[in-house]
Amino acid sequence: MESIFHEKQEGSLCAQHCLNNLLQGEYFSPVELSSIAHQLDEEERMRMAEGGVTSEDYRTFLQQPSGNMDDSGFFSIQVISNALKVWGLELILFNSPEYQRLRIDPINERSFICNYKEHWFTVRKLGKQWFNLNSLLTGPELISDTYLALFLAQLQQEGYSIFVVKGDLPDCEADQLLQMIRVQQMHRPKLIGEELAQLKEQRVQKTDLERVVEANDGSGMLDEDEEDLQRALALSRQEIDLEDEEADLRRAIQLSMQGTSRNICQDTPQTSGTHLTSEELRKRREAYFEKQQQQQQQDPPGHPCEKPNTSSGALDSDLGDAMSEEDMLQAAVTMSLETVRSNFKTEGKK
Repeated sequence: MESIFHEKQEGSLCAQHCLNNLLQGEYFSPVELSSIAHQLDEEERMRMAEGGVTSEDYRTFLQQPSGNMDDSGFFSIQVISNALKVWGLELILFNSPEYQRLRIDPINERSFICNYKEHWFTVRKLGKQWFNLNSLLTGPELISDTYLALFLAQLQQEGYSIFVVKGDLPDCEADQLLQMIRVQQMHRPKLIGEELAQLKEQRVQKTDLERVVEANDGSGMLDEDEEDLQRALALSRQEIDLEDEEADLRRAIQLSMQGTSRNICQDTPQTSGTHLTSEELRKRREAYFEKQQQQQQQDPPGHPCEKPNTSSGALDSDLGDAMSEEDMLQAAVTMSLETVRSNFKTEGKK
């Protein structure tokens, strides 16, 4: 099928496509066919002039457009017939009563040219098979021998004029190749209009599919945004929880400071002024730890918190010599936390 020459429709140049598909090559161009049409117009003008250039018929003829061609690319049967004469070919009207009386089987012919209104196309035998070479088709259409007569009859019923091409057609590659092999056609070609409509429908479906894909991508983006939002909210909640924990810790430390301050205030004499020197703070801590040590010494034997007896003078010496500021601060924090736990327990019982 690839070896068969098949010009597809371009504009209204169906007469050109019909001739080239018949001859199986690019034998005619619109310029060449226009030249033939102008030659026919001049011959007609000369015949009309024989009746007098001043006659009404002649003036009317000059005002009328050409009947052999127009600006769309249409060419008349006279142009096609004259173009085929160059190759020694002749056209005979197939559906004329004279030809029908000959009772020639269409399968015994070599080619036909079909016309309806302003459309022309070729049906030709290549090798041992018939093909519809209509330029409106996307490709050659295989016609079986048994279907050929029915196909032509159907065209006649639809109003087509059918011409038998008489004479020897030029040799072509497709005819030589198909003399040796027979082709099979699994899918018949569509009309170009149907193909364009199908392509348009496919483009519409593709566009709809792209919209769906974009919508899905958009929803995916929304899902990703939602996930990011959920993560942000989770982090926010964690930060709030941390802030709450920090606030609780600050309150605990404040309560610890208050509890320690109360204990210190109860156990040590008050001093005037709101600011204490580092020396005064050190003395207060020493007094506090001394009292705690004395309370532990007063515990009965066997108490889990029992420690070796030390005199107050020994405690003062140890605190002054061995305990550093850091040790005292650590001990103060420990005692403060114990005070906070005690306060929390007391408030819970209330």
